Amino acid sequence: MANKKIHVKTGDTVVVIAGKDKGKKGKVLSVLPSENRVIVEEVNMITKHVKPSAANQQGGLVHKEGKIDASNVMYYCSKDKMGVRTGIKFLEDGTKVRYCKKCGETFNK
Repeated sequence: MANKKIHVKTGDTVVVIAGKDKGKKGKVLSVLPSENRVIVEEVNMITKHVKPSAANQQGGLVHKEGKIDASNVMYYCSKDKMGVRTGIKFLEDGTKVRYCKKCGETFNK
């Protein structure tokens, strides 16, 4: 399966728009384009049973973030204080930037 383009990048602040965590905000920890999924900080927390190992002497229950579909998150615009659609435009010097389609503000990575 070919890699898809995803509208958010690692480090972006996003808001969840669907599912059990609807309305929560968080930072994107990782993007998985081949699965069209993202992992967002403090969203879709799962409990995993881990056996003791050299890295984890204790073992037991570990709480961590699970994957959610990329279509269930929107970029959070700090100016508009809400989830917004993003677009791509080219500046005069030829650099490609993402921008908020609601207020026009550009995001720099």
